[in-house]
Amino acid sequence: MKLSKLELETVQYLRTPAAIRQKCDRLFDLARVDKLRYFRVDLSQLDKAANYVIDTTRQQYPDFNIPFHSRWRHFEAGNLQRVAELDAALAEFSLIEQAKIKFDLAIVSVLLDAGAGADWQYCEPESGQVYRRSEGLAIASFRMFCQGVFSSNPDFPFSADSRGLSQLKLETLAAGFQVSRDNPLVGLTGRLELLQRLGKAICQHRLLFGSANPRPGNLVQYLLDSRVSGVKTVNASEVLNAVLTGFEEIWPGRYAIGGVNLGDVWQHSALIGENLGDEFVPFHKLSQWLTYSLLEPLQELGLEVAGLDELTGLPEYRNGGLCLDVGLLRVKDAAVFEQSYLPGSEVIVEWRSLTVNLLDKIAAAMREKLHLSAIELPLVKILQGGTWAAGRKIAAELRAGGGPPIQIESDGTVF
Repeated sequence: MKLSKLELETVQYLRTPAAIRQKCDRLFDLARVDKLRYFRVDLSQLDKAANYVIDTTRQQYPDFNIPFHSRWRHFEAGNLQRVAELDAALAEFSLIEQAKIKFDLAIVSVLLDAGAGADWQYCEPESGQVYRRSEGLAIASFRMFCQGVFSSNPDFPFSADSRGLSQLKLETLAAGFQVSRDNPLVGLTGRLELLQRLGKAICQHRLLFGSANPRPGNLVQYLLDSRVSGVKTVNASEVLNAVLTGFEEIWPGRYAIGGVNLGDVWQHSALIGENLGDEFVPFHKLSQWLTYSLLEPLQELGLEVAGLDELTGLPEYRNGGLCLDVGLLRVKDAAVFEQSYLPGSEVIVEWRSLTVNLLDKIAAAMREKLHLSAIELPLVKILQGGTWAAGRKIAAELRAGGGPPIQIESDGTVF
């Protein structure tokens, strides 16, 4: 189906970081004048929030030499050198092939990185260490990748390709995550279906992913070929756009314009207007998290990343939990804490929207206190240092099990 000019322009707009900020800012402005249904904001707590994040960052990175917030940090859990182990195994390959392999790994691992739930854990056979939540999911997916679980070629395990992904079995994924009746993983079927759809979707975009048994990692070649001769810079939003274009078909059917699946885009009644798409709020959380995770392999190829702060903070339950737990956000009715919600419910859309805006405000306050510029302390480092760790820390201080303040019914594809 061919999109009209208006439909195409609207879809393209909703895929931009600018759209995320503009829509979230509109809901934030309504919250400031107490015109949202579920939340109000309290900016008197901004100083406290910034100090809490700075203290958390200093505990992890005393010299403030902070890496990017990306999947690669989780592969280093337990201070074990898994990435160095992978690099050694890939030494025989060209630098471009190594980058493609790392793209394959990061893309699959990020897509498997929705919330694991409080009852799941992973015991790494290679180290004997037990990991939970994001770190457990990362290490389990890392080990599965190295074992060739996502590759259809037994002679080339370090790959995720169309056939390997689209033919992946639930039993294989369950075994890789050590899932059992006593070790349940939230949204396992949703994760499997996401990877299977990924295997099929990459066949639809040969320019991005290649034509013969396509693989996500071929996005490296596309991004390199898109450079004007001699240009060694890649814009972060360009990587995000390639991710959103290439993977648009993989998300569960939610909202669409002209038959195009919008992905992590939701409606809020306060934004309904006369124009196409007025009511939509885009977040693209997993896609932005994925983009952040693809930048380091590109840097290893000698590319310089520009426009880092065009991307937004990630509206997920650690950052959103921090905003609530530290008092920047306040619920209007405590009953919100007593039930669970689907990602499309208006309470969750409000929570995520306000989180995007508040992460920018926390970042600005931190830079002012530390006398650092946005170039010296970009948002991607503040997230790592940072707000995500602070959200986990304050959750553990306030609640047994350290779960989020608001319960989400996850299908394994959003959070």
